[in-house]
Amino acid sequence: MVTLLSALVPQFFMTTGEIVILCTCSSAEESQRIASRLLEDHLAACVNVLPSIRSYYWWQGVIESSEEHLLLIKSTAALFPAVQEAVQQTHSYEVPELLALPVLDGSADYLNWLRSNLRAS
Repeated sequence: MVTLLSALVPQFFMTTGEIVILCTCSSAEESQRIASRLLEDHLAACVNVLPSIRSYYWWQGVIESSEEHLLLIKSTAALFPAVQEAVQQTHSYEVPELLALPVLDGSADYLNWLRSNLRAS
């Protein structure tokens, strides 16, 4: 899905084509399951898991709070639709968090490594 912001970012910033996707999970097991799926399918080159974060959010008209695990998924904008589909098939949440942030720049060696570990888009 193209939004106004995603359409404007390339006009104002040079981007690499790589993205970092934020995704919260309900448990360590769920975060491991999603990370493994994305890596096995070559939809992510790396997934970091930040355990035991506290999230505060609106859900069905009420402020909620829960302990979650945050995934930092390294991928490309071209693969985002496939990442989104894989996460939605695997995730326990009715509305999983999936936010793609553009990578403006990075180490050439790291970006080359990242690209070499992803499936062709």
